[in-house]
Amino acid sequence: MKKSILSIIAFAAPVMFALTAHAADYVITLKNEQFTPKDLVIPVDQKVKITVKNEDKRPAEFESHDLNREKIISAGGEVTVFVGPVKAGTYHYFDEFNQDKAKGTITAK
Repeated sequence: MKKSILSIIAFAAPVMFALTAHAADYVITLKNEQFTPKDLVIPVDQKVKITVKNEDKRPAEFESHDLNREKIISAGGEVTVFVGPVKAGTYHYFDEFNQDKAKGTITAK
């Protein structure tokens, strides 16, 4: 009996970790030269995965000097950006190719 319980725990632990790891996934969408959401809120001191989707018909570049991130996104494409762990605060990002319109913030709380 003890052996079967240990087997269940050994199997369940990685599955539970995998489910927890995906709880910190976020999406930012670029459409009509605007990012949505404009302010993404993420947890402090945790590494998060952000998928940036470009629904526009031209390439874009997700860039953040504050977070030291820079990724080209093809028209209709998407990229993954890992952020953190970061301290509490607000971090700016923008589309390098359209800085006047396409910009937003990531706030760690």
